[in-house]
Amino acid sequence: MNRIASLLGIIGTVLGVAGFIAYSLVPEKLWLVTLSEGLALICLAAFFVGHVETLKTFSSRRSTRLGANSILMVLLFIGILVIVNFLAARHSQRWDLSETQHFTLAPQTYQVLRGLTREVKITVFTQDRSPTFNIYRDLLDSYKQQSSHVKAEFVDPERQPAVARQYGITRIDTAVIESGPQTTRITAASEAELTGALIRVSKDAKKKIVFLEGHGERGIADQERTGLSVAKEALSKQGYEVGTLSLLQAAAVPDDTSVLVLAGPRRPVTKEEADRLTRYVEAGGRLLILLDPDTQAELDDLLQQWGVEAGKGVLVDLQDRLAQGDLTALMVRTFTEHEITQDFNFAVLFPSSRYLAFHEDTGKDWDFVPLARTSSRSWAETDLKGRVVGFNDKEDVQGPLPLAAALTPKKAPEEGTKRAAIVIVGNSSFASNAYVNFPGNTDFLLHTLGWLAEERELISITPKEPAFRPFIPNPTQERILFYVQILLLPSLTFFWGMTIWRRRRRL
Repeated sequence: MNRIASLLGIIGTVLGVAGFIAYSLVPEKLWLVTLSEGLALICLAAFFVGHVETLKTFSSRRSTRLGANSILMVLLFIGILVIVNFLAARHSQRWDLSETQHFTLAPQTYQVLRGLTREVKITVFTQDRSPTFNIYRDLLDSYKQQSSHVKAEFVDPERQPAVARQYGITRIDTAVIESGPQTTRITAASEAELTGALIRVSKDAKKKIVFLEGHGERGIADQERTGLSVAKEALSKQGYEVGTLSLLQAAAVPDDTSVLVLAGPRRPVTKEEADRLTRYVEAGGRLLILLDPDTQAELDDLLQQWGVEAGKGVLVDLQDRLAQGDLTALMVRTFTEHEITQDFNFAVLFPSSRYLAFHEDTGKDWDFVPLARTSSRSWAETDLKGRVVGFNDKEDVQGPLPLAAALTPKKAPEEGTKRAAIVIVGNSSFASNAYVNFPGNTDFLLHTLGWLAEERELISITPKEPAFRPFIPNPTQERILFYVQILLLPSLTFFWGMTIWRRRRRL
């Protein structure tokens, strides 16, 4: 038996070394490395079992404890630990014991990760002291465990400014996701955002967002404060193809248009253009309309067919407004439960807005969901000429009032056809170069266009909130904790230590 055990020890040592050599030479053949290290572990374990009595005899001798045999046994034991840790690292298993399953991915995410066919590189620009760092780390650990195609790297913009400049990072806690020719980025550390980004970069075809021209709209090439060049750049970084369209020249909206945007028109839309917009929506098109108060762009006939009316006047809010700013500079914090607003962490700045009203009699075929509302201390001011603002119950409309809404048809589309969707916002300047870099504005614009482009509705992942149930002891429990922690445990530790010390003195 001793000869067999010794032979197994030699074989185990050889297999262990061979496994490490194979891993360094051919790391892609993981099955071979795993087989070699597994057999080595079995052989070495059998060697120790076969020499249990020998080990006991050797351990009882002082010369053995200090001799080469003890060193050999220690080295063999270390070898076993190294092999066990190696196998555990390559075939790790995690258990989520949190009450809300906070570290368990949604089934949609598992499906996306299993479907990845090429490498996805995720670069997170954050800092160790940022609370978002741990959220990103936990998420990416779960993603990497499910797919070997996911690679992650954390970069501190302050310590590595060159890398941050290379990626054009202007906001901390931003993650850049790259795969093949595709790239996108997210600013919210959530499973829904990260999985949506994986879906975008795993596709070679880009979604196309088209901005309508010809009515004094904000231009995507305009780099002035009123333009949309910054918004265009942000959309390009998200992986969208951004272009323009004039329905005065084109007979219809192109079929490859994912979202059509009417951004702050200053002049009316002609009847022919309105008809083309209507046909686009009826065919399952996705439309974003940004309206401003006090313009000549009368869209009443266009909006009426969907049951929507753009209210007159300018919204004023005494509560949710920009500090030290104008009463019409709204800082909206009240959002409805919707896929567009589910991950919102910031207020949205809407300078000079108008409200929206929905009429069920003309919009009976549409579901109207308000996305953002003013506070109860708001109203639609119809007279701002004197700049002395005050609520007039005969002319003004009392809040809270919706200034952004999403519309979808009540009737489900036929199989094989697209479902139309419309988002209307009573403000366009929030997306302009002057305001779009405000954190809430960026999120609102990107979430809205992502939902319309059918990017965010591919997944419906509800954020998991960690359960927080603090233990508040009563007076009796407080006394028990005091006696156990302050008196009993230290006393037991002291007497235990003294007992061991006395026994060792007698040896």
